[in-house]
Parts: sequence; structure tokens; C-alpha cells
Amino acid sequence: MVILAATVELDIPGTASLKEKRGVVKSLTARLHREFNVAAAEVALHDTWQSAAIGLALISTSAGHAESMLARILRWIEHNRPDVEIVGFSQEVIHFNYE
Repeated sequence: MVILAATVELDIPGTASLKEKRGVVKSLTARLHREFNVAAAEVALHDTWQSAAIGLALISTSAGHAESMLARILRWIEHNRPDVEIVGFSQEVIHFNYE
């Protein structure tokens, strides 16, 4: 079993308030959960109007598959959410071996 945890840093240039930003982030995290069956939540930059950091977590049988899923998620955000821009991301893969 493999767990991939990632943080995606976003620029949200069109927002003029925290309320508007939170609406964008909530919509994005809900859609990622529906589309990719991943856990997604805002994890940092809570008080910044035009920036956000979302955390993603997914479980897979291999690191390659988990990293492929993360790449698909990032491409999906770039293609389907023109209101946000990915400015960076980091990831960590945790391996569990059962015998």
C-alpha cells in the first residue's frame, strides 16, 4: 500500500475577499474529491486573499500509480479551472509493506 500526500500552492487572481477565495477553494476541493476520489482540503494560507494551499491525499497499490494520479489531478486543475494558477506543489510518498 502506498499513500501519496501532496500540497498544491495556488494563485487565485480574481478574488477580492476571503469569502470569495474560500468559495473558489471549496468548489475546487469538492470537485477534486468527486472527480478523483481523493481527500482534499485547504491546509495553509487561510488569511491570504489571492493565494491558497490545498492538501491532497490518495491511497494506491504502487507509487507509480499514485504519482500518475497526482499528475492527472494537476493537469485537470490547469485545464478545467482557469480561475486558479498552480504556482508550486510538493509531494511525499509513504510505503507500507505487509507480510
